[in-house]
Parts: sequence; structure tokens; C-alpha cells
Amino acid sequence: MQFTKRAFLASGAAAATTLALPRRGWTQTVQQVGTMEITTLSDGNLMLPAEFIFGPMPQDELAGVLAPFDMMPDQALTPPCNITLLRHGDNVVLFDCGAGFAFQDSAGRLGDALAAAGIDPLDVTHVVVTHGHPDHIWGMLDDFDEPLFYNAEHLMGETEFTYWMDDATVNSIGEERASFAVGAKRRLEMMEGNMTLFADGAEVLPGVTARMTPGHTPGHMSFVIADGNDALMVVGDAIGNHHVAFARPAWESGSDQDLAMGAETRTALLDQIAADNMTLIGFHLPNGGIGTAERDGEGYRFVPSA
Repeated sequence: MQFTKRAFLASGAAAATTLALPRRGWTQTVQQVGTMEITTLSDGNLMLPAEFIFGPMPQDELAGVLAPFDMMPDQALTPPCNITLLRHGDNVVLFDCGAGFAFQDSAGRLGDALAAAGIDPLDVTHVVVTHGHPDHIWGMLDDFDEPLFYNAEHLMGETEFTYWMDDATVNSIGEERASFAVGAKRRLEMMEGNMTLFADGAEVLPGVTARMTPGHTPGHMSFVIADGNDALMVVGDAIGNHHVAFARPAWESGSDQDLAMGAETRTALLDQIAADNMTLIGFHLPNGGIGTAERDGEGYRFVPSA
């Protein structure tokens, strides 16, 4: 079977494509923010065709931008999936909950990571959602279609929730992403009775403030986690990789639903993060996803935390 963008976007086909692939091992990276402990846990990795990200980019310039990363424009991509875990007082908070069992076989490893960290899913008090794509929310339900984080309050931006719950989305999102819409709506309907919605700028939990960062999806949210003078930002997929997203943030990425808005959001975020010397956590960034952005020529470079 040829590994194409269409094959990836059709979840069933994507699972079939990756059945024989090895699973990534569990990893964790820890960062302290004041009295808050931040840990990133591995949900495995995705398998993406190059065109899923690189398709709309200037092809005559792309090879030169990728060369420092030992990458080629036609190279299949295997981005990691980093789930952020916040422990503060009695709160055990997950930012997103992974792909679960039904998306790609190379992902859905959060259960292993939680077990290695000594956390039972029933210990989780809150699940805070950046956006409704499969690798971020399909892990809400277990393989019996029951809520996996049964005791947790689930929180999602109102704009994002409304988008995925709208019956019209499956017909407007495009044929290749229609399965995303079906899967998201089914899971959000199951969780609707335990879902708290919030707006841009809301303090969703003590020390956690939502920031609208649209483009990747219409209501994508990032989150600033702060305690005293310490702060970091969970950026989800607003900054979706460590190569072109940093080196050429203004280039449109095929992974974004609104390509122009995604590029505008990404550029503004990196400008702020670099200017403020703020730590960030990216869902698909390497080395646990925690690091900083430094100016580098026309763009930036990702510097992982030690």
C-alpha cells in the first residue's frame, strides 16, 4: 500500500499501514515551574507522508532548509507525540490524552507512560484539550468505549468544541479529514456531560491560562502555565515540528486546516516566545518536547532543554 496523505488521513487505512511498525519506547522529561511539576509523557509517534506537512511549501527552497536536519523533502516523517502532565497540589492534569487504540499503531502508548510514572488513569483529575484531532483526543475512550479518565473533569475551548460538534463539519472539513470529524464528534458526545467549556484568556485551573492559537484548527488553544516568576507555554500543534516550523514559521504547512492563519499564529507565537525567553512544550517536538526558541537567520531554531 502506498503511504500517501490520503492514506494517513483515513484513520483505518493509517492503522493498517503501521501495523508492522515497531512502537516507540516510553520517555519522560521533567520541568519545574515554581511549585508545579511538569512532565512530558510519550504517546508514541505518528507516521506521516512528507506531503502532509511539506506539500504547500516552496519546493525549490525546501531541500536547503531541511538539509541541516539531515532530512529530505520526500522523506516520511515520524514525529513524537508528547503528552504534558502537570502535578500541582491535589491536581493531576493531562494536556490532551493521546491517540488511543484506534488511530495509528505506532501511537496510543500513553497508558504505558502513565504506568511507568506510577499514575493510574483514575488518578487524573483534569484533561485539558488543545484541539480535537485524533492524536490529541481519541484516547478519551478506552477499547470498551468507556471514558478512560473516568474521574477527570474534561476542559475544552468553546470554539473548538462547537466546531467538532457541528453536524456540518464533516461535510465542510474535506473528504480527507472527514474521519477526523466523525471520530471527534463521537468522543465529545460521550464526554459532553463531563465537559467544561472555556474562552480565550480564561484561567482554566490555578496557574493555567488559555490562549487562542487558531489555524491548525479553528479553536486551537495553547496554555501558559505560571507560578510566581516562572512560566512556560504548552503550544500543542500551533508549532508542529522542530524543522520548518521554526526555520520558516511563515511558510504554510499542509498539516494546518487554515494554512494562512496557522502561519500567522506560528510566527506570532515564536516571536513572543523568543523575545520573552519562555520555555515551550510542543506536542510533536523532539527530546520530550520541552525547550526554547532562539533566533537563527530568517527564523528560529528549537533548543531542547537539558
